[in-house]
Amino acid sequence: MLTLIFIILMLVVFGKILGFAIRATWGISRIVFSVVLIPLFLVGLVLKGLIAIALPVLIIVGIISLFALHD
Repeated sequence: MLTLIFIILMLVVFGKILGFAIRATWGISRIVFSVVLIPLFLVGLVLKGLIAIALPVLIIVGIISLFALHD
């Protein structure tokens, strides 16, 4: 009986830790995406001579970031 209680409590604790890890990873990936990948993508487009694509993308991302809900 004690083993069953231990197993149930262990699953609850590790389930909560797993949920926290997933939320933390999602936050870190959003930061990496917005701080590193989007600017590198835009700079790459400009260096390849695709300013006609980079400028509208920059404007769209800017408008979305102005109106997005911040946590």
